[in-house]
Amino acid sequence: MRLLACLLPFLCGCATYASIDNKPIHGSPKQHEESAYGIERQRPGQEHDDITLALAFSGGGARAAALAYGVLLELRDTKLPAANGNARLLDEVDAISAVSGGSFTAAYYGLHGDATFPAFEQQVLRRDLNADLLRRVLNPLRWFTPEGRSAAAARLYGRTIFQGARFSDLQKREGPLVIINASDLESGNRFAFLQGQFDLLCSDLLSFPIADAVAASSAVPVLFEPVVLQNYDTCSPAKPVAKPKDDESPQLQQAIDGLQGYRDKQARRYIHLADGGLTDNLGLRAFQEAIDLSGGMSAFLSRVDRAPTSRLMVISVDSSGNAGAGLGLSMRAPSIARSIDAMTDIQLQRYSAATLELLQDSLKQWTADVSTPTHPVQGHLVVVSLRDLPDPELRARLEAVPTGFSLSPEQVDELVDAGRRLLRQNPEFKALLQALKP
Repeated sequence: MRLLACLLPFLCGCATYASIDNKPIHGSPKQHEESAYGIERQRPGQEHDDITLALAFSGGGARAAALAYGVLLELRDTKLPAANGNARLLDEVDAISAVSGGSFTAAYYGLHGDATFPAFEQQVLRRDLNADLLRRVLNPLRWFTPEGRSAAAARLYGRTIFQGARFSDLQKREGPLVIINASDLESGNRFAFLQGQFDLLCSDLLSFPIADAVAASSAVPVLFEPVVLQNYDTCSPAKPVAKPKDDESPQLQQAIDGLQGYRDKQARRYIHLADGGLTDNLGLRAFQEAIDLSGGMSAFLSRVDRAPTSRLMVISVDSSGNAGAGLGLSMRAPSIARSIDAMTDIQLQRYSAATLELLQDSLKQWTADVSTPTHPVQGHLVVVSLRDLPDPELRARLEAVPTGFSLSPEQVDELVDAGRRLLRQNPEFKALLQALKP
């Protein structure tokens, strides 16, 4: 990725035009609700009816993908008491919201389930995607086409990682709902690859390539152009998004305004999507906005036809780095790539801290909303973060891993092991497991 940044001035001389991969729908969006890939999607029964478990995978390139993979491994190996023997905590996951590097892990697991282990490690984590990208971008045959770098990345991901899979393939799986998040550059809002969002574009999500969604979620500005969707006018207008009564949140109003903006088919003819980390690097706001836009947890559960469980658990996997570490040791100016990484880290960490604080407060409100004297609901927020590694040398080494898609074998091993150990040793996680014992 750093080499790509150095070559950037030589790659920007010609204009590129996006290929449009989203297809229109006709008639009413409601006609597609039963087969839609969205938050109303029902998951087959799980062993523990008293757990609702959501995962959020942050951005951070291959560093994020590896840390999230380690968490999935630990969830797979964590057993829970069940009526017919030991159930795995991994099988209790209801939804995964992911951004940028984390979206590779989430989408792959959503498609392959248990076959993810160890296939994802071999096909993605131990593969030099940076080199693959450079070979495709610098291929002389591509110079005479309008294909941009993001389109080249999407084609590469589709061929080597996702084998041409589309959201219809995710829909066929019985695993958790996977929410891939990007950022709408015009509205400044989060964009989720769910049918509810595509309804506003009069577009069909099921036929959309998963690789294109992952490419949008990881399209770092300047290095990659935005992924472009067409906003069609081929269907009847979607129902306006109403703000819940008595809610004065300016962030919620901004989200509503952004969604309403898609109804203007002339001004928003094309939607330009970039790295999801620009609007939420933790991937947590997908859950926050879905519940808030519904009017609270009770209304949300009614919308998705679910009863409240005894425990609501959110695991946030935060692979934030520290690209600025060590800059003060030299008077030499940092490279363009490192400067971009350092500036990005500063902004994302500030925004992520506010997101975690908001979610912690919201968990208290949500559980209070659905708790009754006979059925109390408890909320648990588990944060898996490289900042919590007890070994300062290991922590500094992993936080310094560049935000690209190339890891050394040693970095893969250390990041995967860190994800496992950080989850296993998390106090909130251990307390939950203890509480679930009969």
